[in-house]
Amino acid sequence: MFKYYFEQVENVAVWPIISLTIFFVFFVGLIIYVFKINKGYLKHMSKLPLIEDQDGIDNVSNAKHQIHG
Repeated sequence: MFKYYFEQVENVAVWPIISLTIFFVFFVGLIIYVFKINKGYLKHMSKLPLIEDQDGIDNVSNAKHQIHG
C-alpha cells in the first residue's frame, strides 16, 4: 500500500537523506550542548526537587551565586 504512495512522490530518494541529515545535525548539536553546559547549573537544578524549606532555597541560591560569580 505505501509502495504505491511512494512511487507517486517525485525525488523520493532525497527525503531519507534529508531526514538523516536533520537527525545527524540535531544529535551532534545536542552532544555539543551537553558537553558545554555549566556543570554548576546542572548540580543546582538537580537539587531543586529535594529542597523542602526556605533555608534550603537560600542555601542553593547562595551556591548558585558563588558558581556564577
